[in-house]
Amino acid sequence: MDELIGRFLNVVDVEATCWDGPVPPGQANEIIEIGLCVVDLHAGERVAKHRVLVRPERSAVSGFCTELTGLTQDEVDGGVPFREACALLEREHRSHTRTWASWGDYDRKQFERQCGGGGVRYPFGRRHVNAKAVYAASHGLRRTGMAGALRHAGLPLEGRHHSGADDAWNIAALVLDTVRRGAWPAREDV
Repeated sequence: MDELIGRFLNVVDVEATCWDGPVPPGQANEIIEIGLCVVDLHAGERVAKHRVLVRPERSAVSGFCTELTGLTQDEVDGGVPFREACALLEREHRSHTRTWASWGDYDRKQFERQCGGGGVRYPFGRRHVNAKAVYAASHGLRRTGMAGALRHAGLPLEGRHHSGADDAWNIAALVLDTVRRGAWPAREDV
């Protein structure tokens, strides 16, 4: 496994404010939860699960969002500002130097948008792996959702779907399944 990208991988999944319909005037999609699972690629195991609640600055948690994610306005009001959450990722999870993965590109693009719009340092390095694309390509599938991929792999969905921490944990299981089958990208492929 020396050809794999580093030993540890951060698997990240975010939840953001959302509505059943268009974004209300004066509001914007903002990250309200960052789920992170650290994967030891050499040992082939998930070694840590983290959850960072983020206090939105330009939006409110809708009833639809609470139903989907389980997060309430009161809960995220106790979170940290986005700038602090990004600094925490760098400080505690080596996010700027460690390769990271997410299920699709939504999470990467949401961080890019929110960092750029708020003048916040982007907390990740350049090495991002779209685990959804890798999984689909390795199985000859059209891209599938995380829950569908878990069913396809014969893996359980652990915890609550649309919880950032639980989804990161489940995505990490799919990453490890891909690693075990020898289909995870080598350093030069990222």
